[in-house]
Amino acid sequence: MNIAFSTPLKGNLVLCRDLRDAEPIHRSDLYKFLWVRQGSLSLEVDHVPMRLAAGEIISLTPLHRLGNVRSDGECLSLLFDSNFYCIFGHDGEVSCNGLLFNGSSEPLRLVLSAERQEALGRIVDELCTEYEVDDGLREEMLRMQLKRFIIVCTRAAREHLGVDGPQEQLFDIVRRFYVLVDEHFRTRRRVQDYAELLHRSPKTLSNLFAACGRPSPLSVIHDRVNAEARRLLLYTDKSAKEVAYLLGYEDTAAFSRFFAKMNGESITDFRRRAQRE
Repeated sequence: MNIAFSTPLKGNLVLCRDLRDAEPIHRSDLYKFLWVRQGSLSLEVDHVPMRLAAGEIISLTPLHRLGNVRSDGECLSLLFDSNFYCIFGHDGEVSCNGLLFNGSSEPLRLVLSAERQEALGRIVDELCTEYEVDDGLREEMLRMQLKRFIIVCTRAAREHLGVDGPQEQLFDIVRRFYVLVDEHFRTRRRVQDYAELLHRSPKTLSNLFAACGRPSPLSVIHDRVNAEARRLLLYTDKSAKEVAYLLGYEDTAAFSRFFAKMNGESITDFRRRAQRE
């Protein structure tokens, strides 16, 4: 059963049980969960190929671009936009922003336990049941099922990242750092900038990231800038100078050096290779 639900305020929730009939997964305005229930799933995320096996789920933001999606088995997609469910508005409630959905170039990929797969399966079934009830409460009930789905995935992500017990409070600062980077990466590229927003010292942030097994704060900033640079270069016809300006660089040469350092190739070579592929 496929579901496509729209609210009067233009919010959208889409559920597709068969990716061969899931054109909405290519929409650029939707957050996405892709869950392999049986078989496997091959796809490219921003031209990076990956293959998911049964029991794996991946969460993607509207920034990510999908290509060459090939499903061999039962793969489910659950999609929504911020008008239907705003992850920023629910951030403190389910702690998903910066954990399930962040702007890094590497989307979060999880292996679900059998128990969590069963839990998500029940939520999907209940979502489908609620969709059939045509009354004034349907929208909120569907939003509730989506929230439950996100919470189960958030718990799996916390387990995957080793976030529990005393470390959970420390990781909340790390998560807030990711949120701030998503918001300010075009204008703030120093760890000091974010340390001030979080009322911490740069050294304290570095120690917290190390304690949580995360990349350094500076790496997170650079990865976010690089992810946006790659997307603009791949999916627009903007010049390197225009991309540099959009990312807050006054000097195109400085941006070109940054890109080459992060990607191991020049902007020109990157675009040529992408066109060949």
